[in-house]
Amino acid sequence: MSASRSPILLIHGIDDTAKIFQTLVNDLSDRGWQDIHAIDLTPNNGDVGLEELAAQVQTYVEQTFPPSTQFDLVGFSMGGIVSRYYLQRLGGLERVRRFVTLSSPHHGTWTGYLRSNPGSRQMRPNSEFLQDLNNTVDELTAVEFTSVWTPFDLMIVPSSSSALPVGTMMQLPVLAHPWMVSDPRAIATLTNILGEGIDDSIDDIAPSAEISA
Repeated sequence: MSASRSPILLIHGIDDTAKIFQTLVNDLSDRGWQDIHAIDLTPNNGDVGLEELAAQVQTYVEQTFPPSTQFDLVGFSMGGIVSRYYLQRLGGLERVRRFVTLSSPHHGTWTGYLRSNPGSRQMRPNSEFLQDLNNTVDELTAVEFTSVWTPFDLMIVPSSSSALPVGTMMQLPVLAHPWMVSDPRAIATLTNILGEGIDDSIDDIAPSAEISA
């Protein structure tokens, strides 16, 4: 295990809790990670704006990690957008080394129209909230950013909403949105991104592609 391995902070999606990451946490622990954190955002159903949830991330970071400690940030679904607000608007770019989103609606999702609460409205296509973040998306070049997503996603519609014009984009043939945090291929991919360096011959993983702004 590398002595320089960074802590990991996991941010869940809408209606989820930190428990959704249990399989992932167990796997990372088995591979040698010791400093893994997963927090519960409250409320988790979109009843408050995503900026309020991002403030919870900021508070947790300030209370948990020494100011000189950089960490790796992983956001699943809504958690990726919450994480982006923390990075782009709350100073997180200075604290994070690697940032990974798993099936996050960077350009919105039509399922955001299934609810009318603040957080859901912010995740609709062309929302003011997402337009504001995407107008300064180049700020994410300050970290090692990767977006991992599946073309079979029925929660992020269209699934290509998970792609951004910065960083590295990776597609996986995972058949369901929630499996992005438990499917062995998704976990193996995330482990590689975070620096484990496991076998690169994992079946069915599409090559990553650098996308220039």
